[in-house]
Amino acid sequence: MNIDAESDQRGVSQTTDPTKAVLSNSALHHKNLCNYVINVATGCTHGCKFCYVPSTPNIKTRGDMLKERADVEDSQREWGSYLLYRDDLPERLARKLDRKQKWENEDGGRGVVMISSGTDCYQDRRAAQITRGCVIELVNHGRPVRILTRSPAVVRDLDVFKAADGLVTVGSLIPCLDDEQVRSIEPGAPAPSTRLNALEEISNAGVPVYVSMSPTYPTQDREDLREQLRIFKERLDPDVVFHEPINPRGGNFEMTVQAARDAGQEELANELEKLRDRDNWIEYSKRQLTAVEEIGEELDIPIHLWPDKQFVKYVKEGKEHFKRQIEKNDSPEDYPLGPTSA
Repeated sequence: MNIDAESDQRGVSQTTDPTKAVLSNSALHHKNLCNYVINVATGCTHGCKFCYVPSTPNIKTRGDMLKERADVEDSQREWGSYLLYRDDLPERLARKLDRKQKWENEDGGRGVVMISSGTDCYQDRRAAQITRGCVIELVNHGRPVRILTRSPAVVRDLDVFKAADGLVTVGSLIPCLDDEQVRSIEPGAPAPSTRLNALEEISNAGVPVYVSMSPTYPTQDREDLREQLRIFKERLDPDVVFHEPINPRGGNFEMTVQAARDAGQEELANELEKLRDRDNWIEYSKRQLTAVEEIGEELDIPIHLWPDKQFVKYVKEGKEHFKRQIEKNDSPEDYPLGPTSA
């Protein structure tokens, strides 16, 4: 192990990240999220079992570095146990923004910078400090920022968000309101009830908020989804709710099922198991996507669906409708309210 690496009280191996990346172009404009992304660290202590990040090239191609600096043998299975910070990121970002002349502004991305897509930007004080510095630099340069976090610690930066005059929107991933179900497969993340409380405080302060209702579980029926959306409307009045059912593909799905079972969430584990059958997954995805869209219309909540491409490929009824959802390049959000061009 690198001599600078150390473990905190949770057993998380912590050190610095040598990467030179600052501001990365992102394909997430296809989901109407952003054109750029900033990741304040490599790794994430939340350890969500379904997370796609450890299977991406950003992690898989850096195995030697992770082994050398944090003693990581298997980046997928050890996800949640290592965190490499980019402490000097705000300073490097400031220099980058001073030099950058062209600013991407795809229809779906609107020139927005997302913090973060590959880690949680408020998972601890050190990550939060880096995040605060980056947000300040982006706002000072007139660049719109989308915060995405599972951590209620985001409220500590309310002063920065309020001073941004519409250049910052803050969102949280709240897939389900059952704290125990969520904890079983998001073992290191704060409970969704605390995420909801934090977003409510931010919304009440006049800062734009949104919700990523992703990924929803097969244990949630239409009434569960209705109650969840009703609470979002009543307590947050979000600019948009993004929605995506859980995806059973990928090497981490078995880990997700087993984590639910190990936590005593047998119903969740059994329902997840059923999604291995493609027809079951298609039916579940169609049922939830349709329900969320219809309930959103009833409750006057702007909904943006994220149907999986494989779902659209195989679904029969409603194929063209779901295909159009993928191709949408606009968002119902009244955001950003500030400049997005150089």
